[in-house]
Amino acid sequence: MTDDRVREARLVVENYVEPHLGMPLGEAKAVKSVHSGPGGVEVEVVLGFPAGRYGPELAARLEERLAAVPGVGPSRVAVSWAVESQAVQGGLSPLPGIRNVVAVASGKGGVGKSTTAVNLALALALDGARVGLLDADIYGPSQPRMTGLQGDRPTSRDGRRIEPLEAHGIKVMSIGFLIEEEQPMVWRGPMVTQALTQLLGDTHWGELDYLVVDMPPGTGDIQLTLSQRVPVSGAVIVTTPQDIALLDARKGLRMFQKVAIPVLGVVENMSTHVCSNCGHEEPIFGTGGGARMAAQYGVALLGQLPLDIRIREETDGGRPTVVAAPESAVGQAYFATARRMAARLSLAAGAAPAGPRITVEDT
Repeated sequence: MTDDRVREARLVVENYVEPHLGMPLGEAKAVKSVHSGPGGVEVEVVLGFPAGRYGPELAARLEERLAAVPGVGPSRVAVSWAVESQAVQGGLSPLPGIRNVVAVASGKGGVGKSTTAVNLALALALDGARVGLLDADIYGPSQPRMTGLQGDRPTSRDGRRIEPLEAHGIKVMSIGFLIEEEQPMVWRGPMVTQALTQLLGDTHWGELDYLVVDMPPGTGDIQLTLSQRVPVSGAVIVTTPQDIALLDARKGLRMFQKVAIPVLGVVENMSTHVCSNCGHEEPIFGTGGGARMAAQYGVALLGQLPLDIRIREETDGGRPTVVAAPESAVGQAYFATARRMAARLSLAAGAAPAGPRITVEDT
């Protein structure tokens, strides 16, 4: 095979715009090698985000494109992936054994943040990553029920560190494992912050590619303190298209910007309502709100998820959609959103976030 054919094949692969990265594979430095082999062109692609389920699909697409190029002919594409640790906000050190901490936040409650967080964590795990989920909502912990672990209690092997519980391939820790489900947490802010710091630092997480933190709703002292104390690689903002929700979501996004945590993007939840009888979709909370917010702040729109009764039923039953119906349209939407989130994080390799700037604003 001539060098010209190898160069042609390299151009085809490097110019392919990978949908989760949103850029050509060559620009993302994902093409590791292109060379001639016994059966034709051999290509090696290494993605920076989990692709256990998606890798074969990408390989098939690239092989189809290469086969259509005159003179290149049949080719073999191998797709693998590797998750690297990304920078955290200044003055903090990454947690031992945890490559990346991703905060899933919202400016207000009731927008489906916890449901989104657990499905994103499960999607990453089903794509092959080692994943943990920290329920940081002390006042309203919901992950024990969503993961089907309500009533279970964690243990300690050494009397010092807590062993997280496991569900559907992810490690889970929540204050809900240590109290009764209906017990209210009548704590002031400093007590909540201390409890969360202990849940994070005193849990034996082991080796993780991602620790997804289901943040408390809002942008008050607790959220700000957590953002300053926990080494976070990136944040995701969950909102609905509704104008009122977007007002609060903007506050959450700007909070992360002020503490120099990269915002990976926006997830628009309840984007449309899907009728359980006829399947008709209707944007009952408005349209385009998440996209406008993402464009306003120069961040990615990671996904638009429907308001579907099956999401509620599956999550309430302890088997979230990604586990209960991974091949469904909703399940695939969660997978695509998780991959976009992880892909955006992978693009920050080696780039430390900028330090905070002092600004004067009208409030």
